[in-house]
Amino acid sequence: MRTKILLGLMLCGGINVYAQQATKNSNNQQTSGNPIFPGWYADPDAAIFGDSYWVYPTYSAKYNEQVFLDAFSSKDLVHWTKHHDILDTANFKWAHKAIWAPAIVQKDKKYYLFFGANDMHQGEEGGIGVGVADNPAGPYKDHIGHALIDTVANGAQPIDQFVFKDKDDKYYIFYGGWGHANIARLNDDFKSLGKWPDGKTFKEITPEGFVEGIYMIRKDNKYYLMWSEGGWTGPDYSVAYAIADSPFGPFKRIGKILQQDMAVARGAGHHSLIHNTKTGDWYIVYHRRPLTETDGNHREVCIDRLYFNKDGLIEPVKITTTGVPAQTVK
Repeated sequence: MRTKILLGLMLCGGINVYAQQATKNSNNQQTSGNPIFPGWYADPDAAIFGDSYWVYPTYSAKYNEQVFLDAFSSKDLVHWTKHHDILDTANFKWAHKAIWAPAIVQKDKKYYLFFGANDMHQGEEGGIGVGVADNPAGPYKDHIGHALIDTVANGAQPIDQFVFKDKDDKYYIFYGGWGHANIARLNDDFKSLGKWPDGKTFKEITPEGFVEGIYMIRKDNKYYLMWSEGGWTGPDYSVAYAIADSPFGPFKRIGKILQQDMAVARGAGHHSLIHNTKTGDWYIVYHRRPLTETDGNHREVCIDRLYFNKDGLIEPVKITTTGVPAQTVK
């Protein structure tokens, strides 16, 4: 089911090491190329652990085939190692299909992988679960024994979660689908949610145009909320953002930062960011659909540079086929 499109493939003890096609820029420097690894994948969450970059995507297939997650790691953004089946529904008895949009968090020498399962509707089994492992490559086991969020609150389907650590070391979970976004407090054990001062568990923070794929960063004491707009199978899929003084908003939409380019690819959306604090570089990791593909699940994971202007606004991303130059973490 996975399309292999790279020139080099080496099999090392069950772990696939992909040598990307060498793409040279004007300075004769190797670049990642796009997509950055082979196969149909989407909804990537990216992180830096130690000296490696990691990407955790959705395996893009029919719902009843989306029963596992793979991960990919790289020392330089160019050569990627595949870690197969790091999380499987066989270890989550309440989850049986449609594992979507993982979000990774490192805390207290453990790695927690949050995900949505079962395309849950109200009254059905499923929702947002949590896997835990001793290293980024898993294997991830069920941290709770049931879903962390298993209800439709404020109209938000429990999918597409993102976990955010604020400057006070408190953790919050953002999530939502069906055009509604919520924020909730995560308790320290990552097994339960806290309450807001009004006694409620979920606070709605839906910005204009929100559909799904929520993401947040803090930069220069400002909170940047990002999300996907449009339909995930359509050409209008894209990413927009807002800025606020608090992770709770209010968030007023500023504009799009990522969208299709009909000279390159269609339906660019559902992203995450990488910030290399040593170089100051920002990268956007996202999925898009090749111009030759019409199947909704035929999506690929790509990377391009992301820039902020002098006023702190995000400049629209230019999607490319070349990707980004090789860059180590340190």
